[in-house]
Amino acid sequence: MKSLFTKIGMLASLALLFCGMTVPASAQDGRIELGHLEHLTAKASETINVSLDEKLMQLAAKFLAGKDPDEMKVKELINGLKGIYVRSFEFEREGEYSAADLDSIRTQLREPVWSNIVNLTSKKEGNLQVYLMSDTSRLGGLAILVSDPKELTIVNIIGPVDLEKLSQLEGKFGIPELDIAKPTNKPRN
Repeated sequence: MKSLFTKIGMLASLALLFCGMTVPASAQDGRIELGHLEHLTAKASETINVSLDEKLMQLAAKFLAGKDPDEMKVKELINGLKGIYVRSFEFEREGEYSAADLDSIRTQLREPVWSNIVNLTSKKEGNLQVYLMSDTSRLGGLAILVSDPKELTIVNIIGPVDLEKLSQLEGKFGIPELDIAKPTNKPRN
């Protein structure tokens, strides 16, 4: 799945750069309801459940006032976010989750509030979908769905999302290595 994240990072970075958007969230909350997936916990061999609302992120930011550059990056990244929610299920066998489980998420990610910007399907690595929450001029969140026969992961970030800043935190503070591509400025020949 690592190469899927590499591809999505590049595509999402391009989309954000193209749109020029890293601004406050729209009036709609943008939180995806994930509670209906809890039945998968008993079937999964490994689960991840992250629920950070705005209050918890602000509390954590108070402890990140030091001079450590990594801590300052985290504080800058979470400033303005309304929430980070992750549900990930890894299974021993295929078929432990259903199409209905995925459809219940996708129905929440409909236009006009959410826009599906990436659909990546791979027989080897599974499927990846990326959605941006925006109105006519503002980006207010990001949702990522990753599914393969033995894994289901949903990431929901509410608030202004800056992928370049997010990529600087990979592998630190429990943030997984997602291989989010960093934009580069190549010299012209």
